[in-house]
Amino acid sequence: MANAEFGTVFFSEMTLASFDGSKWSDTSFVPSDSLPMHPAAHVLHYASTCFEGMKAFRGNDGSVNIFRIDDHVQRMQNSAASLHLPIPDAAQLKAMIIDLLRKFKDQVPAFPGSAYIRPTLIGTDPAIGRAAAPTRTALLYVLVSPVGDYFSADTKMRVLLDTENQRCAPHFGTVKSGGNYASALGLIQQAKEKYNAAQVIFAPHGDVQETGAANCLLINDNEILTKPLNSEFLPGITRDSLLKAGAKLGYKISERNISADELIEWIKTGEVALSGTAAVLAPVGEIVYQEKTHVVNQDKDPVNSKRLRQYLNNIQQGIEEDSFHWMTKV
Repeated sequence: MANAEFGTVFFSEMTLASFDGSKWSDTSFVPSDSLPMHPAAHVLHYASTCFEGMKAFRGNDGSVNIFRIDDHVQRMQNSAASLHLPIPDAAQLKAMIIDLLRKFKDQVPAFPGSAYIRPTLIGTDPAIGRAAAPTRTALLYVLVSPVGDYFSADTKMRVLLDTENQRCAPHFGTVKSGGNYASALGLIQQAKEKYNAAQVIFAPHGDVQETGAANCLLINDNEILTKPLNSEFLPGITRDSLLKAGAKLGYKISERNISADELIEWIKTGEVALSGTAAVLAPVGEIVYQEKTHVVNQDKDPVNSKRLRQYLNNIQQGIEEDSFHWMTKV
């Protein structure tokens, strides 16, 4: 696992349930290396799919605990509703996740590794004439991948600040669907090729929003600043966790619109970091803006980003008290 690409190793089985147009089936355990699907399946032609990403951690006492499972299940239900997919039953989906982890509990790695959990919902109607209609049938399955660190705490990213493009359709940003990632992929590849940037911070018309796969936080010794939630970008659960943790640590939490120029002014003395389930909180070291490279906070150690990340990691490991009741024991 340590030498494998993140998210390419899986438990040998996954949990699966199907929707027949009126009700969900019982859950079954099936091999995780294949999926029965008609070539005309709705998902393959009209992108009727959504997913979630969450993690389970092995604590210092050996126990395995899932981070904010209920919030992830609810967000998946919201995504399904937005896509007019059959909405998963919350209790069933939660059990699909917990039962799978219990069966393969010994394969959950020790920290900083974790079990990355990927519930996925796909439309399965074998009808290519339903482009303007929702799927009637669906499959829901849960994959789990033992993973290492996506980014180490010492990684500092180089990113492009793009004020022309938007990550995805502005009315669809809250949906965790593959189409939103696909729409940003070409722009991220261009940024890599032209600027050697690992990611893009999308700021259409100068309004700082998010990257292709993470929320954006501005941090200094006193404050955590981020854009308020709206329909244009994903309501990150890691983002929410860091804001709550930051408030407990004494930071002022500010949610307001941020302009591209303000971001460039901020990084003269403050930090910028990207938050997400895989990345946790990844500091930004350089920002390319208007063909110029801006070094974040004079290239100083991102002590506040590291402090926030460590506090969250300590809760996930059971080192810090879980006063927020975020962890669910398997």
